[in-house]
Amino acid sequence: MLEAGFHFEILPSNAEEMHDPQLSPAQLTESNALIKAAPIAETHRDAVVIGADTLVYLDGEPLGKPVDMAQAEAMLCRLVGKTHQVCTGVALLRYGDLITFHVITEVTFKVLTIAEIRAYLALIDPLDKAGAYAAQDLGEIIIERTAGSFTNVIGLPMNELTQHLSKHYDIVPTKR
Repeated sequence: MLEAGFHFEILPSNAEEMHDPQLSPAQLTESNALIKAAPIAETHRDAVVIGADTLVYLDGEPLGKPVDMAQAEAMLCRLVGKTHQVCTGVALLRYGDLITFHVITEVTFKVLTIAEIRAYLALIDPLDKAGAYAAQDLGEIIIERTAGSFTNVIGLPMNELTQHLSKHYDIVPTKR
């Protein structure tokens, strides 16, 4: 966010995320963003608190964070050569006022061999990433193309966030 001209304090939330495959990508990620933001907003009442949650969806099925390297490898094997969606839900909280939105980006993976997948996994930590990959960490190795917000794939759709902060809270990025 600093690169975008915002100076925010990052406070991790220890909230337990929902995992309900019956919810739409928008509903699930926006709900989880609110679950993450709410406890921080309680202790920082004068601040605009931003919560975000990102999930990867393949054929409508959510792919969360893998529990181990074997699951990370299996996730990437399912994604190779295919187009999937990355949905990030965002919740903005201030003085009890709530704004939520989501952004969906389509990501197409390259056709990769199992050796290429394993080599990529050796270069990153896939266990804390939805879909077991990080577009910002050597994503060019696995991603053929994206359609939509690239920052959304990283985990926070900056253009849309900037618009909401400006419109609802009169917060604009500082010039660098």
